[in-house]
Amino acid sequence: MNRSAVHVMIVDDEVLIREGLRRIVDGFDGTRVVAVCTGPEAVGEAREHRPDVVLLDVRMPDRDGLSVLADLRGLPDPPVVAMLTTFDADEHLSAALRGGAAGFLLKDTAPEQLEYLIKELAAGGRVIAPKVARTVVDGYLRAQSEEPEHRPAASGGVPGADGLTPREREVLVLLAEGLSNSEIAGRLLIGTTTVKDHVSTVLGKLGVTNRVQAAVRAHQLRLVP
Repeated sequence: MNRSAVHVMIVDDEVLIREGLRRIVDGFDGTRVVAVCTGPEAVGEAREHRPDVVLLDVRMPDRDGLSVLADLRGLPDPPVVAMLTTFDADEHLSAALRGGAAGFLLKDTAPEQLEYLIKELAAGGRVIAPKVARTVVDGYLRAQSEEPEHRPAASGGVPGADGLTPREREVLVLLAEGLSNSEIAGRLLIGTTTVKDHVSTVLGKLGVTNRVQAAVRAHQLRLVP
């Protein structure tokens, strides 16, 4: 990324949420809030300010987050979009995943974790708050079960877990539970760089491109209860 700071846009219908998040995110080292707005203003603000990361409320009265997400992802140089929610069982989350959302965050996420998550998103990562991870994955799997053409092949069509080492399986299970790299490192008593290497290897072996898809695959393979 050529910019010296990650440019962030906050989209929410509540002014207190917008301004509160602005103060928090502007206080992080290496991030800058370039716009705060409501849903109807989001696309115009994104075109003008070209944010790297958008924090987008799922539920807004004037315009719902899913339609805003679709328009943002349709821009010529679309930003990375993370959905904000106050709910840990929001029925819109799986639809947002299918619509191209790169992350799912609760509005009460601790500031120190939010800083890490924003930078992870800007670097091309995919993040899910632990409290919403199961909701997102379960909703995605339900949607797949209703669309037969998207089901995994019975044999040979989808890479399984047989090629994973025991440590890689452990990393995959914790990833599927919504843990960040630093949290996985703490749980397994290994370095974050080592976790990143394991995650990259797991993605490659499973034939997926991001953490959300890996989490879905872990559930499909019944590695997560």
